[in-house]
Amino acid sequence: MRGERPGPLRGGKMATRLSGGENRLVSLPLSRIRVIMKSSPEVSSINQDALFLTAKATELFVQYLASYSYKHGRGKEKNALTYSDLSHTAEECETFQFLADILPKKILASKYLKMLEKEKRDGELGKCDEEDDDEEEDDEAVDEAVGS
Repeated sequence: MRGERPGPLRGGKMATRLSGGENRLVSLPLSRIRVIMKSSPEVSSINQDALFLTAKATELFVQYLASYSYKHGRGKEKNALTYSDLSHTAEECETFQFLADILPKKILASKYLKMLEKEKRDGELGKCDEEDDDEEEDDEAVDEAVGS
């Protein structure tokens, strides 16, 4: 956290004082964002402005996701934002579909096991169908060879 000193709270957000003496409002810890950015092999050094902009953009994205999920989910009824609201948004809204793997719908283990059994049965049926198709193709090839 070189060059960063936490400043006083302003409007519920943490003010971070950067080495330039300038107060900037960000909610996310810049040191953690720097670690995440440096985990990429293409990144060798990180400019303070790039770090701040990444933090602010991430903050705004999370706020937008939360407010959209709240407005379009059951959050209004319960006056709360739930995981199911977030996962429903990720699944249904085209803008957030890239999050569908990160925010999957929660299902009971028993339902998951039933889904696996069904997929296994469907897979076995698919194999049987493929084998039947292969046998039909072989029979047609033999018929053509005999007919020539």
